[in-house]
Amino acid sequence: MAQALIKADNITKKFGRRIVLNNVNFEIEKGDCLTIFGPNGVGKTTLIRILSTMMSPTKGDVIVEGQKAAMDPIKVRRQIGVISHNPFLYAELTAYENLRFYGKLYQVSDIDNRIDELLELVELSERKHDVVGTFSKGMMQRISIARALLHKPTILFLDEPHSGLDPHAAEILDNTVKQLRKDNTTLIMATHNLDKGLQLASRVIILSPKGIVLNERANNIDASKIRQVYLDSLRN
Repeated sequence: MAQALIKADNITKKFGRRIVLNNVNFEIEKGDCLTIFGPNGVGKTTLIRILSTMMSPTKGDVIVEGQKAAMDPIKVRRQIGVISHNPFLYAELTAYENLRFYGKLYQVSDIDNRIDELLELVELSERKHDVVGTFSKGMMQRISIARALLHKPTILFLDEPHSGLDPHAAEILDNTVKQLRKDNTTLIMATHNLDKGLQLASRVIILSPKGIVLNERANNIDASKIRQVYLDSLRN
C-alpha cells in the first residue's frame, strides 16, 4: 500500500474550553482531491489551517510524506499553496508588486515571466500595474489564485474558495482546479458548496460537531448518500 502523502493523526484543537476538532484522523494520497463538507462552526477552516501549518493543533500531528510537519514547517510550506476567502494581498501594492513580493519569499526563479504567465491565466494582464486596493473582490480573488500558484505547489489548500466570487472569477477558479487535477496536484478543499465540491472530489469528508461522520472515496459512494449525510450534519 502506498504511503499517504498527508495524514491527520488524532488532530484535536481547543480554544479555551471549547473543542473545535476532536481526534480527527484521515489520510490523503498524492493526486487526491479531498473535499471537506460541514456546517458553520464545525472546524473546517481550523482543520485547513492546521493541515497547512498556519496553526498548531492542541494535540495530534500532521504528517507529510512520513514526517511530522511540526519538525520542519518551512519545508512543508514550500510544497503548499493556500487559496481562501482572505486573499492575503497588500491593498497599497500593485498586482505585480504583490506577486513579486511573494515570489521572492518563495525564491521563484524567472519571477517576471512566471508573474506574466499567471496574470494571463487569471485574465488580469491588463491590470498588472494597478493598485490591488482598486480591484473588485472577484478580481482580488483571481490575483489570490495567482499568488497561491506562483511557486508551483504540489499541494493546494482551498478554504471556501468560491465565497463572494462573481461568475467569471468562479469559472476561472474551476478551470484552474480542473487543470491542477490533471497535473496530479493534491487538493484539499473546504466548502459549503455541495455541487462544486462533488464535481471536483475524489475523496469526501463530512465533519459534524461529533467529528467525522463520512470519509469515503467519491466513486465508492452514491452522491445522494453524500447529500443525505451532509444534510443530516447540518441538522445536528
